Amino acid sequence: MNKPRKPKDALLDAVRNAARQEQFLEVVSAGEARARFEKHLDLAPLPAETVPLAAALGRVLAHDIAAVVDAPPFDRSGVDGFALRSADTQGATDTAPRRFRLNQEVIACGHVPGIEIAPGTATTIATGGVVPRGADAIAMVEHTELIDGDEPAIELRRAAAPGQFISYAGSDIARGETLLRRGVRIGSREIGMLAACGLSSIDVVRKPKVAVLSTGDELVPPGEKLRPAGVYDSNGAIAAAAVTEAGGEPVAFGAFPDDEAVLEKAVRDALSKCDMVVLSGGTSKGAGDLSHRIVSKLGAPGILVHGVALKPGKPLCLAVIEGKPLAVLPGFPTSAIFTFHAFVAPVIRARAGLPPEAAESIEARVPVRIASEMGRKEFVLVALIGGEDGPVAFPTAKGSGAVTSFSQADGFLEIDALASALDANSVERVTLIGSAARAPDLVIMGSHDVALDAVVGALAERGFSARTLAVGSQGGVAAAGRGECDVAPVHLIDPASGEYNKHLVTPGLSLIPGWRRMQGVVFRKGDKRFEGRKFDEAIKAALADTTCLMVNRNAGSGTRVLIDKLLSGARPSGYANQPKSHNAVAAAIAQGRADWGLAIEPVAGMYGLGFLPVAPEHYDFLLVESRRARPAVQAFLAALRDETTRERIRALGMQPAGG
Repeated sequence: MNKPRKPKDALLDAVRNAARQEQFLEVVSAGEARARFEKHLDLAPLPAETVPLAAALGRVLAHDIAAVVDAPPFDRSGVDGFALRSADTQGATDTAPRRFRLNQEVIACGHVPGIEIAPGTATTIATGGVVPRGADAIAMVEHTELIDGDEPAIELRRAAAPGQFISYAGSDIARGETLLRRGVRIGSREIGMLAACGLSSIDVVRKPKVAVLSTGDELVPPGEKLRPAGVYDSNGAIAAAAVTEAGGEPVAFGAFPDDEAVLEKAVRDALSKCDMVVLSGGTSKGAGDLSHRIVSKLGAPGILVHGVALKPGKPLCLAVIEGKPLAVLPGFPTSAIFTFHAFVAPVIRARAGLPPEAAESIEARVPVRIASEMGRKEFVLVALIGGEDGPVAFPTAKGSGAVTSFSQADGFLEIDALASALDANSVERVTLIGSAARAPDLVIMGSHDVALDAVVGALAERGFSARTLAVGSQGGVAAAGRGECDVAPVHLIDPASGEYNKHLVTPGLSLIPGWRRMQGVVFRKGDKRFEGRKFDEAIKAALADTTCLMVNRNAGSGTRVLIDKLLSGARPSGYANQPKSHNAVAAAIAQGRADWGLAIEPVAGMYGLGFLPVAPEHYDFLLVESRRARPAVQAFLAALRDETTRERIRALGMQPAGG
């Protein structure tokens, strides 16, 4: 007789299953993955649908269109003047004008002429008016003089050539002429041509309907309160917008929990209603990753690719279900958007009748070494800045889980699967993303601070754009030294003198005072190891308690230099946990993953934490002197001095230099 299993046994089984992850079916190259996927797809444009002309903008024409009328539909005047016979005007000059009797008719737009032009006569005509019978030229009103009397007449002082200022019927569009050819993407100019031919509706390629789903127990719909361990479903919004950009029609199905039955029902529903399905999350073959299991039983031919030798993007799963493409994108945003553009967008464009998207690229120098994992082609997102010897591509280095990585990058470069690193100062080809906006007016590289946004905002109000790259104080010092930025925000203390930033000044670099911000020990309110103590007493108590877990800062940051000085060589529990921002330190403490750390006072307030002041920190700017005269740099310096900007900095809890 089997004994009933205890809850603890079930929990241990779950732990074992999570640790015993299945492997990918087969990791293949990007080229092989694309070939397998497209082999089972119909990439011809979808059938046509008829839409009103007002709804045709941006659509793809399904059939050739022949003009059914002439444009213009009649001979019309191109100027305000007089319709007459050109033969009657020969020899007309200022000294020997020719006289014409005016017919008792004025031809305005929309008026059908009733009087034939006889020799020696003329009829007043407006721009766009129908040229009357007998006329073969239009004389401009400026070349005539009215002779008033019982019978009004004009004197013409310049001869008119046959056909002068007449637009003949069909001269713009001839009846029967192919007006537009299939495959044309309709813009405002095409709309005008179609309207000129009297068309109120046209046949366009139907946009592929693409179902967009997300999966994960952690997902929370935007607008709802974020629960513990939850994240907002950004992939659904990103994928839907990317579908629209690629020429498809997104159908949002929403986010679903990691429940196999619920998710399978949703995917089957999506396949029944749409031409294509894009599902993000659940591709990694780990705990809770159900997508591949569901897809494997939906229909033939099923999963074609699960695992691509790309970074980011390895977990990509591509399938075709009864002729309909299905893509399961990785859950991390950057991985999802990379794989979408590489594998999904081309299919949408083909089905929407759009041509393949031509990628633009430039060559740029990469100033830093980039380590890479051998065996996978790696895509590295970069920000482009202007260097003295041409464009410089600086890695954004936010990782595949960062929502902002793709939006803040100008392009990406590729590292070959057989390379273990890209050497510093390599010149690489960078594929541009989107329209690749113009270079910023000002480049700021170094430590980031919330008050810096106030200065950048003031620059924008003055009409200047700025690119801010958060690379840490020491990264900013290096970038300024290489001339890769205009200013570098820094807050580094000199261990020898105890002064901030002055020791960083070298020939070609000057120091511009910024503001002061209070650094201190951050902890959860009510913790008796810290509450009510001075910072040195609190740190001493924390070091004496082996259960008291700290959260450190990354090497190269100004705060890390201060931490190491305060610890005097001690390495307490948690020292190896080294996030790159004050916010990350505060979040770790607020969520109970650590007990204390160092951060600035405004951040402690935002997270509702206790704060023990340690010392005011100087947040200043290294200025590359060779760039001082640039208008954007002068605007930056002016913004620092501007009292409105300084007031905004004070409102954020900082103290501008000089009061």
